[in-house]
Amino acid sequence: MVGLKPSEVPPPLGVKVLSAGTAACIADLVTFPLDTAKVRLQIQGEKTIADAAKNIRYKGVFGTISTMVRTEGPRSLYNGLVAGLQRQMAFASIRIGLYDNVKSFYTGGKDNANVGIRILAGCTTGAMAVSCAQPTDVVKVRFQAQQNLKGVARRYNGTMQAYQQIFRHEGLRGLWKGTLPNITRNALVNCTELVSYDLIKEAILNHKLMSDNLPCHFVSAFGAGFITTVIASPVDVVKTRYMNSPPGQYTSAINCAWTMMTKEGPTAFYKGFMPSFLRLGSWNVVMFVSFEQLKRLMMVSKKKVEATPNC
Repeated sequence: MVGLKPSEVPPPLGVKVLSAGTAACIADLVTFPLDTAKVRLQIQGEKTIADAAKNIRYKGVFGTISTMVRTEGPRSLYNGLVAGLQRQMAFASIRIGLYDNVKSFYTGGKDNANVGIRILAGCTTGAMAVSCAQPTDVVKVRFQAQQNLKGVARRYNGTMQAYQQIFRHEGLRGLWKGTLPNITRNALVNCTELVSYDLIKEAILNHKLMSDNLPCHFVSAFGAGFITTVIASPVDVVKTRYMNSPPGQYTSAINCAWTMMTKEGPTAFYKGFMPSFLRLGSWNVVMFVSFEQLKRLMMVSKKKVEATPNC
């Protein structure tokens, strides 16, 4: 299991779910500017850009961040943070917090699940999480894509107003726009991220290269971030563009992907790769390290409470 020594008692489901959601929020707070830069690079090249923004070009991760700070102010790097934190509490709690339990369900409670079972568990919790948290992701992406420039009308002015406006103008389908590419993307991300973290950490411990502590968690999380970015980047770009698009621009996620291929070429699918990797690698490190420590802290607190004699 993720973050569990063979001799340890598994933490309760509630501890894993709360630890996962909290750890993911901590990771989002640290890495959100990289995620915003990734979104801006991914949507660059689309035709639906306001005249005032057409001369602004983003180049590279830190060039994008620098341009945003210069033209829109430092607060622009955290556009969509509220929706992002809402997303992580709904999303990471399910996809990471339920992973061990779903894996155990598929194995009938047996230990040492094979790679196929781990992939199936990762895909399952990833799909479940997207189904619940999709509206928060739509709002987050649209806020991150929104440019705070003079002469450019703001699409949304607040998080709750964004939910209301999307529902009023696009209906429930608008709030769940891009669900299919997002399920595909997050099934890929979740199974790759969790399974590779699981396997890298297991290999490190089995070969006694490190003990089960912070350096081991750091190496495992960073390796998982790189593998995940390589596999999931094309789907991530399609998901971002499709969710950010106004009604009628694309007929479907597949049409969005085809338009990208024919008009911009295959390299368009890896737009924003470096910020994606920097963001996912650093996000994984912060999240998994926080997740491991929060689980242990909660288990220690639980044992202390249980050991306290009742008055």
